[in-house]
Amino acid sequence: MKEENFFERVYEVVKLIPGGRVTSYGAIAVYLGAARSARMVGWAMNNASKMEDVPAHRVVNRNGLLTGKHHFPGTFVMQQMLEAEGVQVKEDKIIDFKKHFWDPSKEL
Repeated sequence: MKEENFFERVYEVVKLIPGGRVTSYGAIAVYLGAARSARMVGWAMNNASKMEDVPAHRVVNRNGLLTGKHHFPGTFVMQQMLEAEGVQVKEDKIIDFKKHFWDPSKEL
């Protein structure tokens, strides 16, 4: 059996984020045992917005900012997808971030 590469492992975690919840690049990195690899998670997410089975809109930075929004096909697509799930966003930042935060290290 072939070992999954890091990007594939990131996508598997992202697929588990429940609707209406968000996580951060760093939280995914910690869960995968690569705590200093938040940027690598970010690189993995760059193409994920084009993958229908990966809810890339649910991954934000550690402060709740929609830093990946420019990878979606429109300026406000990421925000619209989050708001459709009940997550409020103002000025590219998630309102009540702690309430919506999903930590894979604690929840999986």
